[in-house]
Amino acid sequence: MFYKDERLALFIDGSNLYAAAKSLGFDIDYKLLRAEFMRRGKLLRAFYYTALLENEEYSPIRPLVDWLNYNGFTMVTKPAKEYIDSQGRRKVKGNMDIELAVDAMELAPRVDHIVLFSGDGDFRPLVESLQRQGVRVSVVSTIRSQPPMISDDLRRQADNFIELEDLKDVIGRPPREDAPERPRVAVNSD
Repeated sequence: MFYKDERLALFIDGSNLYAAAKSLGFDIDYKLLRAEFMRRGKLLRAFYYTALLENEEYSPIRPLVDWLNYNGFTMVTKPAKEYIDSQGRRKVKGNMDIELAVDAMELAPRVDHIVLFSGDGDFRPLVESLQRQGVRVSVVSTIRSQPPMISDDLRRQADNFIELEDLKDVIGRPPREDAPERPRVAVNSD
């Protein structure tokens, strides 16, 4: 539930939202996403968190990061760490949980409602703390993917759970066939 006069802030866990939308077979149109939540309340900030591969000449996420930066989103990035796992596979790790949590806690006194785009169960204590400060928290993710992309604990803690697939007609677009694959960044939903 949203109220027109409430001050809103969006906190988007980029890799988590990307994985959830991909599992449902669509891409997010961030211009439509921002417009939708501006319609739902007084949108003060829209944060987008992602790790970037700094050592590659071309990063498939760089055009999105640049577009978001010029179109009303506050970008929070840091270099991703690359490593080789025990099976010899190249992995990329870029957890932005702490940055998101710190920003949400700092902004809490100035907002009425926070919308968290993530299913990561590590955010449950953050949601609980925000609620103790009088902030309502909606969580956007999906239970319709296999496996579900949201932890049960996070879904239960939130004031409101928004099924990402229900937003598909409002903020989605078909996946681009020619788009390069985004690097695999660890996504946590437990």
